[in-house]
Amino acid sequence: MEWQPDEQGLQQVLQLLKDSQSPNTVTQRAVQQKLEQLNQFPDFNNYLIFVLTRLKTEDEPTRSLSGLILKNNVKAHYQNFPSGVSDFIKRECLNSIGDPSPLIRATIGILITTIASKGELQSWPELLPQLCNLLDSEDYNTCEGSFGALQKICEDSSELLDSDALNRPLNVMIPKFLQFFKHCSPKIRSHAIACVNQFIIGRAQALMDNIDTFIESLFVLAADEDSEVRKNVCRALVMLLEVRIDRLIPHMHSIIQYMLQRTQDPDENVALEACEFWLTLAEQPICKEALSGHLVQLTPVLVNGMKYSEIDIILLKGDVEEDEAVPDSEQDIKPRFHKSRTVTLQHEGGEGEEDEDIEDEDDDDDDDALTDWNLRKCSAAALDVLANVFRDELLPHLLPLLKGLLFHPDWVVKESGILVLGAIAEGCMQGMVPYLPELIPHLIQSLSDKKALVRSIACWTLSRYAHWVVSQPPDSYLKPLMTELLKRILDSNKRVQEAACSSFATLEEEACTELVPYLSFILDTLVFAFGKYQHKNLLILYDAIGTLADSVGHHLNQPEYIQKLMPPLIAKWNQLKDEDKDLFPLLECLSSVATALQSGFLPYCEPVYQRCVTLVQKTLAQAMMYNQHPDQYEAPDKDFMIVALDLLSGLAEGLGGHVEQLVARSNIMTLLFQCMQDTMPEVRQSSFALLGDLTKACFLHVKPCIAEFMPILGLNLNPEFISVCNNATWAIGEISMQMGAEMQPYVGMVLPHLVEIINRPNTPKTLLENTAITIGRLGFVCPQEVAPQLQHFIRPWCTSLRNIRDNEEKDSAFRGICVMIGVNPAGVVQDFIFFCDAVASWVSPKDDLRDMFYKILHGFKDQVGEENWQQFSEQFPPLLKERLSACYGV
Repeated sequence: MEWQPDEQGLQQVLQLLKDSQSPNTVTQRAVQQKLEQLNQFPDFNNYLIFVLTRLKTEDEPTRSLSGLILKNNVKAHYQNFPSGVSDFIKRECLNSIGDPSPLIRATIGILITTIASKGELQSWPELLPQLCNLLDSEDYNTCEGSFGALQKICEDSSELLDSDALNRPLNVMIPKFLQFFKHCSPKIRSHAIACVNQFIIGRAQALMDNIDTFIESLFVLAADEDSEVRKNVCRALVMLLEVRIDRLIPHMHSIIQYMLQRTQDPDENVALEACEFWLTLAEQPICKEALSGHLVQLTPVLVNGMKYSEIDIILLKGDVEEDEAVPDSEQDIKPRFHKSRTVTLQHEGGEGEEDEDIEDEDDDDDDDALTDWNLRKCSAAALDVLANVFRDELLPHLLPLLKGLLFHPDWVVKESGILVLGAIAEGCMQGMVPYLPELIPHLIQSLSDKKALVRSIACWTLSRYAHWVVSQPPDSYLKPLMTELLKRILDSNKRVQEAACSSFATLEEEACTELVPYLSFILDTLVFAFGKYQHKNLLILYDAIGTLADSVGHHLNQPEYIQKLMPPLIAKWNQLKDEDKDLFPLLECLSSVATALQSGFLPYCEPVYQRCVTLVQKTLAQAMMYNQHPDQYEAPDKDFMIVALDLLSGLAEGLGGHVEQLVARSNIMTLLFQCMQDTMPEVRQSSFALLGDLTKACFLHVKPCIAEFMPILGLNLNPEFISVCNNATWAIGEISMQMGAEMQPYVGMVLPHLVEIINRPNTPKTLLENTAITIGRLGFVCPQEVAPQLQHFIRPWCTSLRNIRDNEEKDSAFRGICVMIGVNPAGVVQDFIFFCDAVASWVSPKDDLRDMFYKILHGFKDQVGEENWQQFSEQFPPLLKERLSACYGV
């Protein structure tokens, strides 16, 4: 017997559905309670599907709502449905997929997909065959409803559909979908492409077998009158470019022509999909060859796409000039992630360059508030990547356009011109240089345009040329730019404040100590902004102050500067509660300030230090409670602890020996012992950085813990976690230098790991360098223990340290190598040329180190004899030969 509803029960369910549409919160709460009660009765779900599929007399919103409540029940309790109930639901879905109402069809489609995604595709074997059969129905609604459901299943379960688990249904489905590319209804054509599109990126075999038919069918639909179809065609071509470019190359000329048209499509969604094509093509090796002949058409199209649309301007409140007094809405503020401290070394020609795989920072885009991707952003990104592909070859197509844009009376056009100038800054820098003396003053002038959106884009574009500005005499551009940017930091428009602060931070990084003469003026502005800014921009201001401290370093340590800067920072520090996330950027900022001020930070260090220790302690305690009773306590946000550990590192580095009395009066070593064993890699990473900094600053407090700490450090020499491993390695090196010969009992637990890491292929540069330094330092203090391993690491050791600048760490590591060669000269013989090369990388070693090098080089030469040495040194590159001869007379 088929299930039939009880009339009274049906009325009860209908009443519930009516009530749940009420705006009254009390009614809503009663509905929730009633739902929970009814969910105790398994056939409640039968009533819900019955209302959705059979009660044609009810209004559509009520029927659809019934289906959505059922969908939530399926999500939460499907495995507890009795088989009678689930079978009834499945049958009803398939029988009613062609309901005349689009809303009901869509609801049934969602319900089918939800059941399918609960792992039911395997136990509902008739689903896919039936949906595919229903596609052939004479009835349009049935065909459209089935396609809607199939499209959702393809989106949710594309991997499962292309696996053996279901007997490869795609072998039937894909050819079937392709037939519908020719259907008379645009909605059906659109569904069909959307279904196939789900399988491009995963290179589903069934699609690869039909790839040529697919591409031909796409070409047929290229000029479809329906914008949704055109959008799906564009999306397919963009994905094929990544996956099967080989199949597109023969047609590339006509595809490019097509995409040029579509990028100008009157429907912005189509234009945006098409614009992605240029971004994707730019990453392909064939880009230059394929696009060279089309730049003359493409450039104006992209440039045109970079103008704000009318909708953008409304959304951005482009006509609102002064909004600085309007409080920020909290959801506008993106969560900030703290980037844990990674210890890096200094390289030739620049400060410690961050390793690609350790630090990956995205460039901030120009209009952050419109975080949704749109045609303007996509066009700008495409122009940026193409400028990097074509370099100055792009300029002949751009410059004639730029003239007309930059001096245009309409601000929207002028604004897009400034964006173009910023987008090409990286790729076309060489070719732009002759025009910059004229352009930079024009951009600086645009900083005081009457339109806020022009002022803010000018900030961004100028930051992209900061490197050039700083390379010129300061009075020509740096001074006027800085003066104007500081005014913009105090702009009455929040978007301009934000753009100016970010731009100024970039300028600080480029200018470094060039800013010292203007420090007083800069600090006055930044401190004034403190009292002016709303929440969101305050967070960016902290960043600008931190970057300033990093850029000018100890030059900030002047009583008048400290007087200006510290009181407002400490006032904020005192306002914030321990659980306020705004502590993150403020702690990061203070960390930079403490490192820069060094002894100048002493008057402020006690409360800052205490609070950091408290944050670590609180977080550890909360984590312990949570681990013991996860049902009663919430998991802590460990970022508080990570940021606090990093600020303690900054204090130890900045204050040096002065941090000793603070450490003495706190339980930081006990806390550090716990942090070093935390399950979260970032916590361990920051703990090891702090351990290394405390080792340098006040070893007497670290020494009693060494026996407990060393085994933990040994366990963390695991290159799976690059940054953790890097910092643990560095800390071991610092500890070795303090322990001296007492390091001997611990060599065995760390050396094998270090030798393995230095010999691993593809180990990141920073980790290799720190490993080499630490091996050298271990060998310096315990040569008898380390030297026997010499031949196992000498070659990668030499190659990884040849690019580091002369400094203390390099000095101690090379002394270690020299001592070890003294103990085990045979260990270096095979790779002596690498040692020669590493020695030659020193610009000015200390005299006694130079003597050590001299003795080893001459010892080797005497050992092998003049004739062999001549043969040996013939292999040297000319530069190496010259240096060794000039510096060491060999």
